[in-house]
Amino acid sequence: MSRKRAIVYLLAAALFWSLGGLLIKLVSWNPVAIAGARSAIACGFLLCFFRPRLRFTRLEVLGGLAYAATVVLFVLANKLTTAANAILLQYGAPVYVALLSQWFLGEVPSRFDWISVVLVVGGMVLFFLDQLSLGNMLGNFVAIGSGIAFAFLIVTLRMQKDAEPLQSVFVGNLFAALAGLPFCFGPFPGGWSLTGLVLLGTVQIGLSYLLYAQAIRKVKALEASLIPMIEPVLNPLWVFLAFGESPGRFALLGGGVILLAVFFRYLLGDSQTVIPRGGQPGSPRGDSSPR
Repeated sequence: MSRKRAIVYLLAAALFWSLGGLLIKLVSWNPVAIAGARSAIACGFLLCFFRPRLRFTRLEVLGGLAYAATVVLFVLANKLTTAANAILLQYGAPVYVALLSQWFLGEVPSRFDWISVVLVVGGMVLFFLDQLSLGNMLGNFVAIGSGIAFAFLIVTLRMQKDAEPLQSVFVGNLFAALAGLPFCFGPFPGGWSLTGLVLLGTVQIGLSYLLYAQAIRKVKALEASLIPMIEPVLNPLWVFLAFGESPGRFALLGGGVILLAVFFRYLLGDSQTVIPRGGQPGSPRGDSSPR
């Protein structure tokens, strides 16, 4: 797979992730139960495309735990604080990835990378400026935890670029399904709720991570955290088209900043060089292997 194709896969993954807000609105059920059932359905979906050979290696388990923590903590954060706070604080992930990728992968972000991170995070603040509040501090910390878990997920998947990153995604869905199981008792959703739940498991989680796990083999960890930042921009678009909920001025401005930052990052990024830790300058950014 080429790097350009990997970027297309990441864009598609972000597009499918962005359907979550719309689809979750269709499901009338306990939020943690939704997260667990969604992951259980995703496991079945992934089995249609690959045969997991689970050895439960250290990286598989760490990646699986990071995945489960990401989705479960995000659901809890939405219960404990505002949705805007939860999304903004989770999407601090690129900052954590920029730090972790240096320590664990030897992928040293360039000055251009840091500028992109600052612009994207700044755009996120603008995007949710009208909706931000102090909220519940416990919920805010849980949302930060979800962002840190997402960063660890990206790094552990990248560390498996020469193996099968999808193994960790499958293990993570198993863990998340088990975590949601105690909340699944009672009336099972039917009708539109069931339709939304199936789409969440197959498209919003299953297909998106199927593409993401393939793409992360060919792009650096920081790149794999920056492109998905278009997800929160697309999320309210689908809600607007379906329910007529229009975003505010700051949301439009912030969304524009995010899209432009991501666009120029990948338009100009190929001309940048990477200076690996302890290495020499001159490695093209298109070379995805850490030195």
